[in-house]
Amino acid sequence: MKHELDIWLIGGDRRQVRLAGLLAEDGHSVHTLGLGPATGGVREERELAGAALADCVVLPLPAAAPGGRLNAPLAEKPLPMEAVFAALRPGQIICAGRVDDATQAMARDRGLVLHDYFAREELAVANAVPTAEGAIQIALEEMPVTLHGSRALVIGYGRLGRALAPRLAGLGAKVSVAARKYADLAWAEGFGFGTEHTGELKGWLCGYDLVVNTAPALVLGKEELEELKPECVVIDLASLPGGVDFAAAKALGMKAVQALSLPGKVAPATAAAYLRSTICHILHELGV
Repeated sequence: MKHELDIWLIGGDRRQVRLAGLLAEDGHSVHTLGLGPATGGVREERELAGAALADCVVLPLPAAAPGGRLNAPLAEKPLPMEAVFAALRPGQIICAGRVDDATQAMARDRGLVLHDYFAREELAVANAVPTAEGAIQIALEEMPVTLHGSRALVIGYGRLGRALAPRLAGLGAKVSVAARKYADLAWAEGFGFGTEHTGELKGWLCGYDLVVNTAPALVLGKEELEELKPECVVIDLASLPGGVDFAAAKALGMKAVQALSLPGKVAPATAAAYLRSTICHILHELGV
């Protein structure tokens, strides 16, 4: 990637604030909009005028908020996604995270191509670590017992499940893994974890003190939740709509936590470094 690119970061959270600083340290001309006061050589913009001249535009993770708005929790006022896209130009390099179908369609209608950095394997693998640590932080805060000696179930054995299970075990928890694929169950068993099939959880849930879901599908419905101990803590790490029936959990008086975007909340500096690396990879592959 060549130096001294003109990069705009529009919307986002503390990850994007940190990312702006890292890119400025790399020698780029960095502009932010909707991220609050800028420091460290970063220029804060008040209007979208000039964004079309950028070599690269970075949108947040996730890109969209409800109601057709850009995800910009730090902005002084809402930023309609349509207005953001109207300020950009076809052919421009636009990086965005976890882009939904409606946002992709809106971009295509404007002749824009969005490069989804969240779909990159290197970012997904890297993000698994701070997400796992964040889940453990929540468990330590919410559980009435220590993790040491407790029984914990990790549902899903993808990138996140593989990062979380050994860390829970390292703190002394007795860890089981639930997965749909028999290959994943074999790997989990090979690492010394107990195993359950995700489709056959009913009847096997009464002994757990902690259940953490990473699977992006409803796996803990009313019937499954009714089997858990009343004091069992449930943490859902899956992207929306998640894998837990939170209405049922509330009705049952259970402690159920929907924990989204944990890297940006518990380790924004680390998450920003991961984003910088991934965006640099995208730019390198595009020959920039």
